[in-house]
Amino acid sequence: MVIRNIFLVPFAWCRLCYRASHVDKYTEEDMYRFLQWIDLHANKGGNVLIDVHGLENLPERNGFMIFPNHQGLYDVLAVIEACPRPFSVVAKKEIGNIPFLKQVFACMRAYMLDRDNVRQAMEVIVNVAKEVKKGRNYLIFAEGTRSKNGNRVGLFKGGSFKSATKAQCPIIPVALIDSFKPFDTNTTRPVTVQVHFMKPMLYEEYKDMKTTEIAAIVQERIQNKIDENITG
Repeated sequence: MVIRNIFLVPFAWCRLCYRASHVDKYTEEDMYRFLQWIDLHANKGGNVLIDVHGLENLPERNGFMIFPNHQGLYDVLAVIEACPRPFSVVAKKEIGNIPFLKQVFACMRAYMLDRDNVRQAMEVIVNVAKEVKKGRNYLIFAEGTRSKNGNRVGLFKGGSFKSATKAQCPIIPVALIDSFKPFDTNTTRPVTVQVHFMKPMLYEEYKDMKTTEIAAIVQERIQNKIDENITG
């Protein structure tokens, strides 16, 4: 990615760092388009093709939450290129200081979740729910950490869905296929990452469910979608 964008990297990096330090100067839409611009150049340079399916499943109105399976550090970048609508992220604090991802998360005004601090975690849940009600979209990895099992989905945790139930918003399952390959495998060959936006679960469908039940349904739907489309 870097070598094939060698002349663009210094310019893009400086712009990214500046924007990450001055987020209040830009609208969320403008910042998201900028991140997509960086993402597109990075993917092109890295021989990564994003194969997108199911955009028609995105709600017409903003104020929804995206729940993908979690394969690797590349996952958020795959969804940024695939999703035409701005969204933010709730991510674990451990990856909040990784160069590049740190700046991207700052531009997205993401929340860094401290899983060892129950009070801070509850504050994040409440704040995300409030923002979703106001029309922001959020992405949360319900597995909590990378599965490290390729295209096998890990256990989805019920607590990850608390913000959605509080916001009473549409839940969008997203199936990522081969998203672990760009960053987590040693290859220079072209890679195709599939991103499948699935039919949303509306509040009327899940309002009487426990969060653990919601998690199990979303996990199963994503794994089924992966199994239907896996190529190797």
